[in-house]
Amino acid sequence: MPAIVIYSKDWCGYCHAAKQLLSSLGYAYEDIDVTHDVPRYQEMRQRSGRTTVPQIFIDDVSIGGYTDLNALVREKKLLPAAAAGNSD
Repeated sequence: MPAIVIYSKDWCGYCHAAKQLLSSLGYAYEDIDVTHDVPRYQEMRQRSGRTTVPQIFIDDVSIGGYTDLNALVREKKLLPAAAAGNSD
C-alpha cells in the first residue's frame, strides 16, 4: 500500500474532503495537523513549496491538494485500494 501523508488544518473543508475520499477508497494515511504546529507547517512548506492545505504526499511525492487528488481518482490513476491490489 502506498505511504500517504496529508498535512491539514482542523478547520479546512478541503482537508476533510481529501481524508474522506482516501478513506472511501480504502487507503490509510498519516494526518499531520499543522493548525497550531508551526514547525510541522514549515516542514510542509519546505517539502511541497506551497503554503496551502491540504498538502498530500504519496510515497514521498507531492501530488498537491484535494483538487489534485480528486483528479487522480477521476483519471483512474489512484484506484480503490482493493482494486489496485493494495488490500491488507
